[in-house]
Amino acid sequence: MTQTHFGFETVDEREKARRVRAVFDSVAPRYDLMNDLMSVGLHRWWKACAVMVAAPQPGQRVLDIAGGTGDLGLALAPKVQPGGVVVHTDINETMLREGRDRLLDRGWALPTVVCDAERLPFPDGAFDLVTVAFGLRNMTHKELALREMNRVLKVGGKLLVLEFSKVAPPLRKAYDWYSFHVLPRLGRWVAGDEASYRYLAESIRMHPDQETLRGMMREAGFGHVDVHNLTGGVVALHVGIKTA
Repeated sequence: MTQTHFGFETVDEREKARRVRAVFDSVAPRYDLMNDLMSVGLHRWWKACAVMVAAPQPGQRVLDIAGGTGDLGLALAPKVQPGGVVVHTDINETMLREGRDRLLDRGWALPTVVCDAERLPFPDGAFDLVTVAFGLRNMTHKELALREMNRVLKVGGKLLVLEFSKVAPPLRKAYDWYSFHVLPRLGRWVAGDEASYRYLAESIRMHPDQETLRGMMREAGFGHVDVHNLTGGVVALHVGIKTA
């Protein structure tokens, strides 16, 4: 039996997948509202930065992994027209359904696929750009997922990983207090689910820091990796280029 972490708990790998699914089944209906409240709207700026750095071009094929409620899909889809496509994916069907409906309400019928980032159902070199925002830390085998992201990219293609990371030391005490005292209470009051938001706070602490993730991306085959800290390292944007 192989062990991994679910927040601060040590659990069987199969149990983690089930429990992560339950978290996002629970939070899906209020996910966007909670993102606005938790980040005081900053998540929109973080995602806008990711799209700006991605610099999508007309005609490109984009894979959005853990696309959830479709924020990146909505931002990227107009930029790859004419002739391009954004494939909207998530392992969680409830989150994907929320995103699909939101995209349709905004006039975008994107290809939508339930899939596991550790076993992507796409051929080698199928995409110019792969994005994953706030999803990597919930994956059980991050190294496998990163190798899969590299595999489906064309040579010269770009991976963008937007994820919570290790904050600068002056912010750490206030950030920890907010994460473990305010965030779970927001989850209880707004989403009716304190436990899921406590897990989300814990999962951030268990995620690799900026330099560790940079090394993991290099090991996964990305020849060049840049790291951009946002909001004092609360979030980091990792940009990997497939060079061979």
